[in-house]
Amino acid sequence: PVRLPGRGRFSDSDRVRYGTVQNWADVVWQRKSDFSPKVVVFPVNETVWHFVGDRVIEPDVAVRPTLVLLRACDIHGFSRLDQMFLRNGGHVDPLYARRREQVRFGLLECREPFDNCFCVSMGTNRTDTWDLAIRPTDTQVWVSAREASVRDCLPPEAAPAEFVPEYVTADRVPVRVPDAARTARAIRDEHLFEHPFWNEYDRRCIACGRCNTSCVTCTCFSTDDVVSDDNPTVGERRRAWAGCHIDRFTGMAGGHSLREKNGARMRFKTMHKVYDYRLRFGAQAGHMCVGCGRCDDQCPQYISFSTCINRLYDLLGDGGSA
Repeated sequence: PVRLPGRGRFSDSDRVRYGTVQNWADVVWQRKSDFSPKVVVFPVNETVWHFVGDRVIEPDVAVRPTLVLLRACDIHGFSRLDQMFLRNGGHVDPLYARRREQVRFGLLECREPFDNCFCVSMGTNRTDTWDLAIRPTDTQVWVSAREASVRDCLPPEAAPAEFVPEYVTADRVPVRVPDAARTARAIRDEHLFEHPFWNEYDRRCIACGRCNTSCVTCTCFSTDDVVSDDNPTVGERRRAWAGCHIDRFTGMAGGHSLREKNGARMRFKTMHKVYDYRLRFGAQAGHMCVGCGRCDDQCPQYISFSTCINRLYDLLGDGGSA
């Protein structure tokens, strides 16, 4: 995570996004990033292939070993990306796989929760999936390196120290995830999807999609074919981020569109994050939402996804967490 001066939401404010760092001073570790780190393995837009006549040519993607500094919840987020791009439906996404195999994780220790985080409630506050663990302080950086290739990169003058990463142990606002069996019954009884609960989001949500683009686990994209003005047989297929809240995402031939109301889009996202994903991949995969809270941070309408989950829990009744 690096600071982009003057590019924040408000006047004279900065934005923190993922980018290449030249030295430790570039790393912003005191603040949660505003944008998803998934850009490292899943670019905002990219070329899937080029076509020339009836020939299809795969792009030559330049990939090099990359160390990404992440908090525990985001490392869990990458496991959700892996599930969707590498193990979903028996097909491997080659563009994602090419980048992902070069990535190593550096765990940024996170001992206190940030605003809107609820990783403890989602079970993503701890992880052992790291190659390097880092505890930054105002005067020192403590490091624990597991992999030899990463350990060899440490400066030789570094002093030995005993360091075991610590983790957040409590959310500022706990989130209660609805029980899977109770949710299934509510869906089967055909009252959950049409419940007036979702109508509030028809009025409040403006379908800007900032929750989708800031989320570390949203994987939806759209594809477009772009052809040359001079020769329509030459062009490329591109894919770009999209999401369930964004207009025209569910557009179909003939002008029909699913989930035209913004409340229906909120329902779709909520159910996917805390019910559908786990139903598809099993309890061991966890929920798709990892509780990073970026959607709450970035929503211009101040819609809180954590509050939505808690309200859904109350709507379904006290059946315990899944």
